Amino acid sequence: MGVIGRPRVQHQKWKFLVEIDGLGSAFWQSCSELSKEVAVIEYYEGAAIIPDKQPGRMKVSDMTLERGATVDRNLYDWFNQVADAARNGGLQSPQFKRNGSIAQLERDDSIVRRWTIVNVWPNKFMAGSWDNNADEVVLESVTLVIDDFYLKKNVG
Repeated sequence: MGVIGRPRVQHQKWKFLVEIDGLGSAFWQSCSELSKEVAVIEYYEGAAIIPDKQPGRMKVSDMTLERGATVDRNLYDWFNQVADAARNGGLQSPQFKRNGSIAQLERDDSIVRRWTIVNVWPNKFMAGSWDNNADEVVLESVTLVIDDFYLKKNVG
């Protein structure tokens, strides 16, 4: 006899909204995955054959966003803040670190899930490539360094 239950709803990945403090919100063409992992520390005590495994340091991967280039300079100006700090000795300045969120949306624009991203700053900006024979728009991209992220609990 089969198990009776409700099927799980799988959410589509095609509609999302990125909000970053000071930049407002924007629909992007693509956003790379959020990823973090904890290193494994293996310790062999005595003549043990099987190691004792403990969690080590956590690593959060960078995130890349792509969108059609517009006259909006906010993203480029933010990147220049970071570049200026690097030129001036690389001293960390909390002025350019920002918080934000990525909202996964349903077709009716209701929010399915919201991820909060913490202490974000751009470390790479690409203005896009140009081609006189192309029929597509210029895509700019930015790679963001993220200190951490977490999934917000559903309110409703």
